[in-house]
Amino acid sequence: MLSYARGPELAPIEKTIGQVLDDTSARFPDGDALVSRHQGLRLSYRQLREEVSRTARGLWGMGIRPGDRIGMWSTNCAEWIYLQAAVSRIGAILVNVNPAFRAQDLRYVLERSRVRLLFLREKDARANYVEVLEEARRGHNLPLESTVLLGGEQWERMLACGVDFPAVPVTPQEVVNIQYTSGTTGSPKGVLLTNRNLVNDGLFIGQRLKASGRDRICTPVPLYHCFGCVIGAMVALTSGAALVLPAAQFDALAVLEAVEEERCTALYGVPTMFIAEFEHPRFARFDLSSLRTGVMAGAPCPIELMRRVVHEMHCSELTICYGQTESSPVIVMSATDDSVETRVTTVGSPLPDTEIRLADLETGQTVPVGEQGELCVRGFAVMKGYDENPEATARAIDAEGWLHSGDLATMRPDGYFRITGRAKDMISRGGEKVYPLEVEEFLRRHPNISDVYVFGIPDERLGERVAAWVRLRSRDSVEPEAIRNFCRGQIAYFKIPEHVRFVDAFPMTANGKVQKYLMRSFEVQALGLEAATETA
Repeated sequence: MLSYARGPELAPIEKTIGQVLDDTSARFPDGDALVSRHQGLRLSYRQLREEVSRTARGLWGMGIRPGDRIGMWSTNCAEWIYLQAAVSRIGAILVNVNPAFRAQDLRYVLERSRVRLLFLREKDARANYVEVLEEARRGHNLPLESTVLLGGEQWERMLACGVDFPAVPVTPQEVVNIQYTSGTTGSPKGVLLTNRNLVNDGLFIGQRLKASGRDRICTPVPLYHCFGCVIGAMVALTSGAALVLPAAQFDALAVLEAVEEERCTALYGVPTMFIAEFEHPRFARFDLSSLRTGVMAGAPCPIELMRRVVHEMHCSELTICYGQTESSPVIVMSATDDSVETRVTTVGSPLPDTEIRLADLETGQTVPVGEQGELCVRGFAVMKGYDENPEATARAIDAEGWLHSGDLATMRPDGYFRITGRAKDMISRGGEKVYPLEVEEFLRRHPNISDVYVFGIPDERLGERVAAWVRLRSRDSVEPEAIRNFCRGQIAYFKIPEHVRFVDAFPMTANGKVQKYLMRSFEVQALGLEAATETA
């Protein structure tokens, strides 16, 4: 039996984001659609539809036409949702701009994406965005023509000057969104996503969650990332659930307060967010009993953490989603009625209209069940390509339409998958292959380890050695040797970290992905391994 599985035979719907909003507004006109707590805003689906229509008229009044690109450079806010749906009404394209970007990053995205109009806030606790933009533009002739500041006079003026626009023949197959890959390695690439990609990913995820108009989804993950704007916003828009934004950016206390006060039934987050919520000193005081389900995704999900969320947060139907930006993002997902053991040890099975196979890294052939291979996907969720980068597109999507994820996985006979690591993260120590995720999952069993990440550092003799950055619950006389002793006799000697560094935090992208290449670079400099880097 080969490692190949196909999701249920359920045809994708052929609608745009705007059409889906119209449908859902007709079904649930008075139901809560959007609650932005930090903005003091609560909108029904009827009101949300009107705000989206006003935004679309405002964009048209500013000269935005089909095919034009507009940028949204902001933390979470209601305007994010307005723009996401409004662009689909007029055939424009929304470019997600990471609010963590500074001048060089911003310049790169604005140049590559050809954004004509950029929405941004003047400033927040992170940065003065107007000053960052000025620095990005200094000495460079960017295609950016105009900007609109959110939450003030400029936004209101845009809405006031809006004009009616003719019927625009927008099709589901047209690109509606460009998301830039996180850039953890190399230069970010613009992922072209269509209405069909995003609508159906949201629809099928919502079906796995059993989402309905009775649900209230607490979404602390960033909207600029596919976790927020698809697993969050599109699940709500296709199911009629309420989207609850607890704060502009992640704040553990704000999340706990939102769940209790809004009686949220679903909670989203990357693993580090759930860890922060558990570690908040007031965690035990909150009533989280309204929770039913949720999604943990965006990074490898520690098994013990999953179990804690299921039992201590009352998320009995918690699910795991797996995918990447290039696949809209979700391609496999657990079901709410899967056993807890299945939900904590796999990432689920394929969504409808989705094929998955595991390919041998050397031959490209589909590997037998139980063997490790690169996860490849084909179906509705696969991106249209990378923006103006046909070479990179051809490397990612082969001639048969398979998107190569770069992730390693195994498949069970029942078609459920387990992610075993990144092909690029594999450590080669003296000819032995070490997969960091396996070691990380073992180390997280240590009673005093809060979180841990494993990676390779160069070694002139062995090629690479295993290193670990460890965050402890308590620093009471714990030494690196104690961590190694915990491993001895439990895992193979060549998997035991030879270098351990205790840290308080890990370098991460704004959407919660750990940047192991920065850890490796730090260790190369700190340990004086530059010469070994040249020979490794």
